[in-house]
Amino acid sequence: MLRILLYLFIVGLTGCNDGKKDSSKVFFAGEIINPSSEYVVLFKNDAVIDSAKIDDRNRFSFSFDSIPEGLYHFSHAPEYQYVYLEGGDSLMVRLNTVDFDESLVFSGKGEEINNFLLDLYLSYETEEKTIYSSYFALNQNEFSKRIDSLRNEKLSNLEALISESKLSDRANEVARATVDYTYYAYKEKYPFRHRKYTQQKEIEELPDTFYAYRKDLDFNNENLTYLKPYYNFMINHFGNLTYMNCSHKCVIKDNVIKNKLHYNQHKLGLIDSIVESNKELKDNLFRTVAFEYLLKAHDSEENNKVFIEKIHDLSENNKHIGEIDALYQSILSIQPNKKIPAVMVSDTQGKTVSLQDISKNKKAVFYFWTGNDRRHFENMVKRVDELSEHKPEYTFVGINIKTDETKWKGLVETSGLDKANQYRTGNFEEVTKSLIIYPLNKCIITNDAVIVDAFSNMYASF
Repeated sequence: MLRILLYLFIVGLTGCNDGKKDSSKVFFAGEIINPSSEYVVLFKNDAVIDSAKIDDRNRFSFSFDSIPEGLYHFSHAPEYQYVYLEGGDSLMVRLNTVDFDESLVFSGKGEEINNFLLDLYLSYETEEKTIYSSYFALNQNEFSKRIDSLRNEKLSNLEALISESKLSDRANEVARATVDYTYYAYKEKYPFRHRKYTQQKEIEELPDTFYAYRKDLDFNNENLTYLKPYYNFMINHFGNLTYMNCSHKCVIKDNVIKNKLHYNQHKLGLIDSIVESNKELKDNLFRTVAFEYLLKAHDSEENNKVFIEKIHDLSENNKHIGEIDALYQSILSIQPNKKIPAVMVSDTQGKTVSLQDISKNKKAVFYFWTGNDRRHFENMVKRVDELSEHKPEYTFVGINIKTDETKWKGLVETSGLDKANQYRTGNFEEVTKSLIIYPLNKCIITNDAVIVDAFSNMYASF
């Protein structure tokens, strides 16, 4: 709020400038304190527009004779943030990677919409903690009242900004959608979160007035496709619609999805029928449903095949179809009774060996860890120690990912892990695709190099 008031004050002081942007040229530059990589990359939707190398003064710049007005995002690995660009902009950004979002400030032509969107993002992060910790426990009327109050506050700030500056129609549309869809998403989540907090046996039926905003939803606005609040809303909205429909007609009993294939087929059908002309949104939603089902349902090989056929039937020219098919093929290759893929890894002596050779003539459990997450690593060391004592029939084999070799060896040396059963891969992408490392607590159980269960969990499966 203080940041919003501050830049509204600045805009007011500079009101003698009519804010017109007569040029089609766009200049976007900045300074990054404590850079974490050599480049800043600019994206429009999911496509790279350009990249800029950071110079010896930690500065970068982009210059375009003309680019389409709209929402972009810039990435400075591993962080990213939105930037709204239109003709005539001369926009500067300054940030410190130690506190990326909180330190980020825009200045220059185009600052108003960008600082507004940034402040929305930061305020949402703060509000989210309260909403999840207490709001979802409220009854439907009190919940709506509080969510609507937060939304109205942000819309009032937007109206104040519009009265003081010259926002384009499209910038206004993006700002308003950022506010609306953020709070609409909380309403889509409410029945499920409320049941969790109140421990009710059934999902509460809500009146149509609770979802009054649904009559104004826009499923085909291509300007909003890659706006995170808009897309998150769509995921929650279709999840809500599918659940409520199926709970009355088909596959949900005692609030548990019994037939995950049917449920996800149903969701695909709803998306296909409701999102009519925005192909990019439909493609992205289909990808999300496919990955959720294939990675989390752990369904039978037969059901996975039926699901993939449904995807192809509804969306054969989906831009993500190759990625979806690749995931499906990887999951097929790690079904029970198949040999574990012959992925190559290195031991602490630098010798390369395949997972098949490692697991020959023994019952093995392959688990995964990274030196980039110290807490996860320490918890995994403790868990391996416990399981080795209580499950001596298994050999527990650690596969390290995304860690520098020197650091990996140091962690193995000081952790107390059995060095004879510790390996590392330098090809994270290959291992992830072959073994589907999701989530990180997952493990793969084998017997004489043959898969028993490729989707076990180090904490839940023993």
